[in-house]
Amino acid sequence: MTKTTAAPAPGYRDLDRLMSLMTGDEKHGPAATSTLDALWVLYDRVLRVTPESADAPDRDRFLLSKGHGPMAYYAVLAAHGFFDEDLLAGFGSYDSPLGHHPDRLLVPGAEIGSGSLGHGLPLAVGTALGLRAQGLTGPRVWVLTGDAELDEGSNHEAIAYAGPAGLDQLHTVVIDNASASYGRPGGIAARFATAGWSVASVDGRDHEALFAAFTAPHPGQPRAVVARVAPKR
Repeated sequence: MTKTTAAPAPGYRDLDRLMSLMTGDEKHGPAATSTLDALWVLYDRVLRVTPESADAPDRDRFLLSKGHGPMAYYAVLAAHGFFDEDLLAGFGSYDSPLGHHPDRLLVPGAEIGSGSLGHGLPLAVGTALGLRAQGLTGPRVWVLTGDAELDEGSNHEAIAYAGPAGLDQLHTVVIDNASASYGRPGGIAARFATAGWSVASVDGRDHEALFAAFTAPHPGQPRAVVARVAPKR
């Protein structure tokens, strides 16, 4: 009898190959690659969600607010088995489920459909409040946003509300690739800290630093991790 061994699941080293399968216009490559390391650490070591538990009430929720550069997100989802990597080659095409913004009704594992910038963090606040109202204290809510998105007023309101509300199930990862039009006194981290958040700033390419920041205790406070990156070329 011949024994067959299943091929190993793709790892971090496979992400460049997976992303190379996605071609065409409007790829927003730098926007995508700036998120790559944070997404990998979240899905590989932090988030309590799998393809089998993607609809389970006690799963962690991940919301991609920085949705206009989804290539890294799609590559990471494929690497973790949420869908077959064969779908990547159709990215952005008419009949592909993998659009230039993720659609939660078409992309396995996607929690929200993104579009206009600035909606992810308010949705994450609402998700955390909904879990609290249901008595579900175990699931954690994560949202990944870009630095320029924080110019949107909806994000200002979400940041200002979540701290005093003590939404400690809420976690925000801000990808800071210096794309924002307007500076903030004290920087991005200070903005969250002033609103009562637990905050860390790390090198967005350093996996161990990201993991430590993602898993640090923050009882009674929402958590914000500012990941500083220069886009890969």
